[in-house]
Amino acid sequence: MASDDAWTSLRLNPRQEELVERLRRDRMLSISALAEALQVSTETIRRDVRGLAAKGVVVKQHGNVLWPENRDDEPLQRRMAANMGAKKRIAQAIAREIKDGESLLIDSGSTTMYVAEALRGHRNLTVVTISAPIAQMLASGEGNRVFLAGGEVRADDCAAYGPACLAYLGQFSAETAIISAAAISRDFGVMDHHMCEVEVCRVLVARAERVIVAADHSKFAAKGLIAACPLAELDLIVTDAAPPRELNAALEGADVEVQVA
Repeated sequence: MASDDAWTSLRLNPRQEELVERLRRDRMLSISALAEALQVSTETIRRDVRGLAAKGVVVKQHGNVLWPENRDDEPLQRRMAANMGAKKRIAQAIAREIKDGESLLIDSGSTTMYVAEALRGHRNLTVVTISAPIAQMLASGEGNRVFLAGGEVRADDCAAYGPACLAYLGQFSAETAIISAAAISRDFGVMDHHMCEVEVCRVLVARAERVIVAADHSKFAAKGLIAACPLAELDLIVTDAAPPRELNAALEGADVEVQVA
């Protein structure tokens, strides 16, 4: 299992968070430009960049720093760095929706990692998850009971998938499911890129009384490959900006609450 510090957050200071956000926006910046923008020395920027590059968040190249080419399924550490501030606000808002003693089904994903971190102050939770890092974070909470699904473990995020995982999840019934999404579509609802992720999502939704989606605003414009569940099966979407007009109308029609953190 990964160490706790490796997975809770990237442990970036405010300067490093701003560096990541500037790079995500501009795609490529020079060391000197970053130093000037952040009002620190070039050596400080080089030190920050070395650490971020070692985690796969950015790419160094001949005096420049690049945001890696966008892919449908970027490594978890890079996904956690993207929109970090927004994801933390979303996580804190979701944590306020959860009461002590509640039973939860928690999906894997960058935003749900932050949700788990935000839930650390809760007590007597019963948590079922496919994510080893999330299980580790919440197992130490006062009075918490944590159940970790088994199955084939994916190296990127230490999450379990496959038939054994689905069979295990199917034994539980919980008050709330907290799920992630690669995209949220007006026509197709919650979408993901891999069938194994879709299968897990469908079981979590089916086994919960309430379904909360943790998704930053980028998911409203993103393209997904496979439909996981329709909008009508959702209860609450917690995000950082209002959805586009057409999607918002579809959500209202499906009686889905949208909370902007």
